[in-house]
Amino acid sequence: MDELFYFDYAATSPVRPEAAAAMMEALGRFGNPSSRYGYGREAARRVKEDREVVARALGCTPDEVYFTSCGTEGDNWALRRGVELNRRKGRHIVTTAIEHAAVLETCRDLERSGYEVTYLKPDRAGRITVEQVTAALRPDTALVSMMLVNNETGVLLPVAEAVRAVKARDQAVLFHTDAVQGFLKVPFPLCSTGADLITVSGHKIGAPKGIGALYVKKGVKLAPLLTGGGQEDGLRSGTEATGQIAAFAAAVSAAAADPGRLDRTAAMKDYTLTQLKAALPNLEVLSAGDVGHICAVTLPGYKSEVVVRVLGDRGVCVSSGSACHKGRPSHVFAAMGLPKRWLDGALRLSFSPETTREQADVLVSALKEAAGSLFTTLS
Repeated sequence: MDELFYFDYAATSPVRPEAAAAMMEALGRFGNPSSRYGYGREAARRVKEDREVVARALGCTPDEVYFTSCGTEGDNWALRRGVELNRRKGRHIVTTAIEHAAVLETCRDLERSGYEVTYLKPDRAGRITVEQVTAALRPDTALVSMMLVNNETGVLLPVAEAVRAVKARDQAVLFHTDAVQGFLKVPFPLCSTGADLITVSGHKIGAPKGIGALYVKKGVKLAPLLTGGGQEDGLRSGTEATGQIAAFAAAVSAAAADPGRLDRTAAMKDYTLTQLKAALPNLEVLSAGDVGHICAVTLPGYKSEVVVRVLGDRGVCVSSGSACHKGRPSHVFAAMGLPKRWLDGALRLSFSPETTREQADVLVSALKEAAGSLFTTLS
């Protein structure tokens, strides 16, 4: 395969050169940040500087940022220790039916432990309203978890408005948002939403896999999910992954230094959708996405897993939903109540600031060719 035409940035992104260079440098200075001699103190100083970079991007103070291994760890930490912190409040959780598996599976596990969970259903456009959230609140609601950007539709959920409404109703309810697809992909700092707990991940923005962060608002006394040596101010034990942390901070800095990245990404998404609709009259747009990097389409009458495989053989990478589904039907599209023919042919396309028109044209051509060759067997 000579060239890869990649349209699955919502699954993961290539490691940025700046991030790779920062990681290699950090791996060369291998001191343990918890060691008391000079080499260790130097490593601790670098971690402190990297934390400050991530905190600035989030819009918070460095002592509210705790490094994790990934978004899944952050979601588990926020939910499991959040409801534990609020256990005197009650054992009721409000979330949405379109959350990432890291939230949904954690909620299902908590249900097995005696918690009650309300799963809010989206409308046909994949939207959840503030009114749905407040209507679901009960006197025993301990925590609300609502993602910021849906990873399959690109819909921006009204987190800031929901936080205000929930806190106006009951200040004691904790509010968590999985903002993995929103970090540096929306034109506002995540902490401006007012959420108590915010999960982010590095590999969606050009850092390597294996690094993320959890924002814990000052005053929220969250207990650790992992215990041990007491790193991260005692809240996340384990020797700091200095290489991944350095790469995360470098990727954040690189994104912050490119103010036009969101507009470029959105322009490429819009161009691609326009070209697809012109080339494939039977294609339906499931969601144009509120953010610039994600949209969803469908080819009714086709099987998305077959289309994904055929495109992949041509070097064109798209998905039929979250990579975590591993080929299973998308719970997000199903929750939207779409017709089965639309569900069967659903495809997610996701973009980066580096996506070009030439790459988009290859995608359109390959999808048109695939639809033509598969039509007789899948119509």
